[in-house]
Amino acid sequence: MLRASAAAEAAGIPTSSLVCDGFLGQGATTAVGLGMPNLPMAKVPGHVDTQTDNELRDNLTGVTVAEVIENLTQAPPAAVAIPEPGPRDVVIEGSHDEINRFFYENGWSDGLPIVPPTQGRIERFLAFTDLEPEHEIGKLAPDNRAATIWNVAVNGVMAGCRPQYMPVLVALAEAMADPGYGVEHSGNTPGAETLITINGPIIKELGFNYEQGALRDGFQANTTIGRWWRLYLRNVAGFLLHQTDKGTFGNTWRVVLAENEDALARIGWPPLASDFGHRAGDNAVTISRYTGGDVVASVFGQTPEGMLPYLADALVKQSGWQLIFTVGMSTGSYRPLLVLSPILAETMAKAGWSRDDVRQWLFEHARLPARRFEQYITEYTNFYSGGRSLYDRANLGKVPEIYGQSKDPDRLVPIVGAAEDILIAVSGDPGRTNAQVFSHNGILGYPTARPVRLPNDWQGKLAAAD
Repeated sequence: MLRASAAAEAAGIPTSSLVCDGFLGQGATTAVGLGMPNLPMAKVPGHVDTQTDNELRDNLTGVTVAEVIENLTQAPPAAVAIPEPGPRDVVIEGSHDEINRFFYENGWSDGLPIVPPTQGRIERFLAFTDLEPEHEIGKLAPDNRAATIWNVAVNGVMAGCRPQYMPVLVALAEAMADPGYGVEHSGNTPGAETLITINGPIIKELGFNYEQGALRDGFQANTTIGRWWRLYLRNVAGFLLHQTDKGTFGNTWRVVLAENEDALARIGWPPLASDFGHRAGDNAVTISRYTGGDVVASVFGQTPEGMLPYLADALVKQSGWQLIFTVGMSTGSYRPLLVLSPILAETMAKAGWSRDDVRQWLFEHARLPARRFEQYITEYTNFYSGGRSLYDRANLGKVPEIYGQSKDPDRLVPIVGAAEDILIAVSGDPGRTNAQVFSHNGILGYPTARPVRLPNDWQGKLAAAD
């Protein structure tokens, strides 16, 4: 809403944005990023979802209306610009402890110790890209600050990355800047967190873990690149707790998930990045924001038909309010992720099943009663209040036809609109029959992939770095 108000104000039309109590801090900080730190806002006391009609009316007439009138009839106070240090400014000289304290007090670190980003350390990162330090990758909301090769390297140093991770970091910054990903939603209230997945020979070249303990910290590449993501969101995009980051219950950053390329090659399954235009053997990163997940332990069975019912059940159980991204807020944008351990994928492939065969089976069986689906998007939440059933909306052409095949409220309907909306990756302990399911945040962090472009003389640079 603030972005719409900023556009109207820029066109000379006065505005007053209605903002609930809990979002005022975020609104003020977002306004700064929009270049309008004095953007007029009118407070709505409390939260509208939990107020009775009378309470809401009293709050609006007693507080909000007066502020709206003032905002529309009086000029806002003059804004005071807060200068930032330049990209190459030396902001502090001192001991390791002094530097860490200074960065923390200025909101530039996550509370864990950082590696001081000295000129020499930054230069070692820049040696692993052929792009100029000032090269602009894009602008990142909410602060609308430029993502550059230089600040990618600075945050890579701070996160504890090794210089040779730089091509991966650049690819991630490019994905973050893609409008289709929607970085501006990184601080939304469900507290969803991005998962980075990586494919290609670079997994082994940089020492990513893709076997036992995948998704656990402990390997430098997986861990520090995951931390870089959150530091970059903080320091460049501008997501800060109690300001632009309004997650009710936040998640911390996730370590990078590397697919098991050897297992994929053995069974002839394509990598996750292939869903987004990349081929087997390509170095690529995929990002997507997930609201949560759970382990599917001890999957039993000697055939796909024996294993898949348990996995389908897990997909359904992890999908609740997120169904608004299947039908509702942004129809067709729900992309849940199923991570299979290699032994599960190999058992299915041995029976002649392709990855698409598995997705199709899950699409046909990971279903819930239509009345339950409708409860999530109309009764339990306020994301859709149109009053129409799935059947009616399907017959109006608003949602996929499969949701309008019957009026029976107990008919089973899929959790996604098409089989290809279910993402599948292969990683983890090769000897364990476990899986992991992640529920997706739809358009508020849509899956986005980018190639990892290696610099000239990559192998020589790698050898010298080791």
